[in-house]
Amino acid sequence: MTTTHHAAHPPAGGGAPTPAAAAPAPARRPRRELAAATVGSVVEAYDWTIYGILAPYFAEALFPGTSPTAKLIAAYLGFALGFLVRPLGSVLIGRLTDTRGRRYGLTLTVGLIAAGSLFLAVIPGYASIGLAAPLLVVGARLVQGLSVGAENPSVAAYVTETAPAGRRYFYSAVSYGGVVLGSALSFIVMNVLLGVFGESGVEDGAWRFGFVFGGLLGLTALWIRRGAAEQEAAAPAGKAPSPWPVLRAHLGRLAVVFAITSGATTAFYFVTVDFPSYAESAGAATKEETSAALLLGMVALLAAMLGGGKAADRFGALPVLRLGFAGLALGSVPLLMAMTAGRVPVPLVTVVLLFLLGLPLAVSNVFAGQLFPPAVRAVAVGLPTAAAISLFGGTFPMLAELLRSAGHNAWLPWWPALTAAVALAASWAVQEHPGGEHPVSVTPHA
Repeated sequence: MTTTHHAAHPPAGGGAPTPAAAAPAPARRPRRELAAATVGSVVEAYDWTIYGILAPYFAEALFPGTSPTAKLIAAYLGFALGFLVRPLGSVLIGRLTDTRGRRYGLTLTVGLIAAGSLFLAVIPGYASIGLAAPLLVVGARLVQGLSVGAENPSVAAYVTETAPAGRRYFYSAVSYGGVVLGSALSFIVMNVLLGVFGESGVEDGAWRFGFVFGGLLGLTALWIRRGAAEQEAAAPAGKAPSPWPVLRAHLGRLAVVFAITSGATTAFYFVTVDFPSYAESAGAATKEETSAALLLGMVALLAAMLGGGKAADRFGALPVLRLGFAGLALGSVPLLMAMTAGRVPVPLVTVVLLFLLGLPLAVSNVFAGQLFPPAVRAVAVGLPTAAAISLFGGTFPMLAELLRSAGHNAWLPWWPALTAAVALAASWAVQEHPGGEHPVSVTPHA
């Protein structure tokens, strides 16, 4: 594939400009636009994480059965179903983002996430409305899954098109850093609830405040986004054409985005979700000790993302992307083996792994956005991204538990190392042209 994406400019040769091109451009407010992009990432991450954290506390009230374990499994099923509908949301809402404008998509996604959180906060218990309670929970999670599936690609398209040219990747890092902040915020809220109400109080209904906070956070994000400058999608006037012919012409680019997202997602879920269980099973540390080490690792992750974004603006995105994936592919297994042997402390391992992960996370959003024409950008980024997260993120906890139950905990680090190697290989199918009209293109052999 040799074509490069087309910038959103009026046609050359004296062709008539589109209505969007003829209209006066709104005053640019880069910081307001960056805030609009980032705040949604915070809401998305908070919403997704708080459900999993609170599930052990609300499962008894909202799900049927006599076994607490069965109720918790049913609650986690709602979590898994949210992953399954992400690709569908990336297409449905992403299409609206491409045809009706970036701000439309950004306000729609965060509005649905906020509505879902507030709805979860007020759902009556199973004792009151029977099977309607778990069905309403699943319905709310499906709506949130649809919106989350489109949130990240909508942000990618918006930042790609609104960030100052010399700070595009730094803006990408800041906006995606909202995911880290949102995840951290969910743990802070959980600790506050436990500190104020105690474990029994949270089980008795204080868990609802976690969703209330998420809803209020989402409404705040909605207010910020409604005031952000619009960036019109580059679709022609009248009925927008189907995106599928364009996507079929960019299959190589879709594969690159899928591979890069798979490598980053697998590493992220291994380190941030499963690592405490892995370290405990390996005899390296308790879950509590590893969880404490992860707080330090999150600081390293944010530092790597901000530094990686600045470096990418100066030297290009590919060196930053490749450095992170090369470190994960070549260093993960030896580092973790040294940890299990007691030669490297757990906090150092978490810092190194999350720092390496932060480099591709810093640039991948905007980097992927530049691979596709503006008229299909949100859908084109969203479809492979959501599919990769569903396949490699949603299934990782289950895969980890299956390996551990079979006595193969030591095999687990090879999976993120392998997906990082595939992502690294995929990055060599891409060429970068700093300063050019088309900064990213795909080489013919891709």
